[in-house]
Amino acid sequence: MAYLLLLTVCTEGFLVKVPVLEGRLQQSVRNTFFHVPMWFGMMIFFTVSVVYALLYLYKQKPGYDHYALEFARTGTVFGILGLITGAIWANYQWGSPWSGDPKQNGAAVAILIYLAYFVLRGSINDIDKRHKISAVYNIFAYAMLFPTIWILPRMTESLHPGGMGAEGNPGLNPNDSAPAVTSFMWIGVAGWTLLGVWITTLRIRLQFLIEKKLHG
Repeated sequence: MAYLLLLTVCTEGFLVKVPVLEGRLQQSVRNTFFHVPMWFGMMIFFTVSVVYALLYLYKQKPGYDHYALEFARTGTVFGILGLITGAIWANYQWGSPWSGDPKQNGAAVAILIYLAYFVLRGSINDIDKRHKISAVYNIFAYAMLFPTIWILPRMTESLHPGGMGAEGNPGLNPNDSAPAVTSFMWIGVAGWTLLGVWITTLRIRLQFLIEKKLHG
């Protein structure tokens, strides 16, 4: 399913008609099929990760830690891909890959917080302590997503062409979009998210196999 959806996005997505407005996004709006789904996927994977972190704290089952770790890892990869695709887009639209836009800065801070999660895990040798502290930090990292990505960027002027004006709207201006663009964007969200789920489940299975081998 992921393959079929992404095949559709990567072929028809470059053929679908987009609004051609002078001085606006024009053909670069096709990055909506890649950049935006990465952020949706990131939020989905981080949400699943924090749910498993909470489950671990409640039931103390090591398997839940594996799920929390791998979904956080995939979410971080998607977040980095979101930053990269956004930087490419920004280079065409704003003349520089990084312009200090509040949305860019907030996303970078959020990713750094999650990268610290992996550093923290690697610094704790005691397995039980590592699982517990990681789960607590996971909750903190997830809570920080909202001010850094969703709240603070909307409290100041953004270069993102959102709403009917720039201030407080770091999204996509509806005038740059079209029903076909929106449809393919959601196909992209579904396709990239399913791909991430597939990769994550493979890594979780690998973790269980390694654990089984270590404990006989």
